[in-house]
Amino acid sequence: MASMRDIKRRRDSIQSTEQITKAMKLVSTVKLQKSKSKAEASKPYFNLMYETISSVLQKSENLDHKYLKPGASQKKAVIAITSNRGLAGGYNNNIVKLINGELPAQDTYVYAIGRKGRDGLTRKGFAIKADYSEVINEPLYRDAADITLELLDGFTRGEIGEIYLAYTSFKNTVTQIPKLIKLLPVEMESGEEDKKAHALMTYEPDEEEVLNSIVPKYMSSLIYGALLEAVASENGARMTAMDNATSNAEEMIEVLSLQYNRARQGAITQELTEIVAGANAIS
Repeated sequence: MASMRDIKRRRDSIQSTEQITKAMKLVSTVKLQKSKSKAEASKPYFNLMYETISSVLQKSENLDHKYLKPGASQKKAVIAITSNRGLAGGYNNNIVKLINGELPAQDTYVYAIGRKGRDGLTRKGFAIKADYSEVINEPLYRDAADITLELLDGFTRGEIGEIYLAYTSFKNTVTQIPKLIKLLPVEMESGEEDKKAHALMTYEPDEEEVLNSIVPKYMSSLIYGALLEAVASENGARMTAMDNATSNAEEMIEVLSLQYNRARQGAITQELTEIVAGANAIS
């Protein structure tokens, strides 16, 4: 059985850890409120952008454009959005597992946003093509636009044939869903709209120029929206992880306090027994 000194030392250590996890939970809660507001405010715009592009393609026929068909290369590119810090439960590892399970490491370039995902995918054998880890600290639309330009340049030159986006979608404070979506080539989703009669889309001046203009904005919008959702998801995951850690620490402190009191009571009983035995021996 552990001594009172050992139990007390361990209890004090866990109490210190509890104070840290409680403070981190409070910080994550404040950050979550800000990032959640940004993500929810921007979501209607990005949903509308996606619906608009889908509608344009559904109402078009026989389009032959570079952004609508796979590139010349067999290589794939994936934008992996994770965090620069840990202590967020399975948040970062879920993205690494998703990419590793869906895309072949030998034929995939990783454009990493977040050091945790970059390091995890490197260990899985993926090649890191570019590192934008600082972007996740304070995402801006300009960052998403710059990443889009670099990826489109590689797609146009034939270095990559498909572009994917891996991020964590924010559903609510305790639920975050890792997603992998294809950005290029842009694909038309089939649905009920296809079955309805509709007028064909008219392009002015021509479809080449129009798609060259709107597809980069479409990609930038989806990437920026994913960045905002990822930040909210990270803070939600960290808040939940720290809340669980604090609860576990409280339970361990309770158990150790009980063990300490029992050990203390046993030591007192032992001392009283020795005193009584000594007194009886003298008398």
